[in-house]
Amino acid sequence: MTKAFLAVLAALCVSLGGTALAHDYMVGALKIDHPWSRATPGGAKVGAGYLTIANTGPAADRLVSVSAPTIAGRTEIHEMAIANGVMTMRPLDAGIAIPAGSKVEFKPGGYHVMFMELKQPLKQDGRFKGTLTFEKAGSVEVEFAIEAVGARGAGHGAHKGH
Repeated sequence: MTKAFLAVLAALCVSLGGTALAHDYMVGALKIDHPWSRATPGGAKVGAGYLTIANTGPAADRLVSVSAPTIAGRTEIHEMAIANGVMTMRPLDAGIAIPAGSKVEFKPGGYHVMFMELKQPLKQDGRFKGTLTFEKAGSVEVEFAIEAVGARGAGHGAHKGH
């Protein structure tokens, strides 16, 4: 093999490796960090999705919808909270504001995306596509990585530190 061929091969490996490992997305001034979901048992009709959205711009934006038609019949943006010792979960029909210069975390026990009417179980180590739609920045396609059933978000498998 020639040195030129090896150089091209090495560059290709670096390029593909970076693409395969990248799990952050940008749309406008918004950075979406590591969308993920938990695996679901067979027969489950709902799943949840998590991510972090950082707004690096000077104006607020709003996540107004999320869709994942390949795996869910419908999706909703939800908030989970504990009030007077009782856990409540409610859909946020108007979406969620992403303040300028701030970030919003979707994580177990807080904000999350509900994937409803699942078309198949979410299997650990799998991935599925979803689309996030923002009021100002528009839409961006992302990929949700499926973690273990009991994942809490610390580490995210190979994405430790996100």
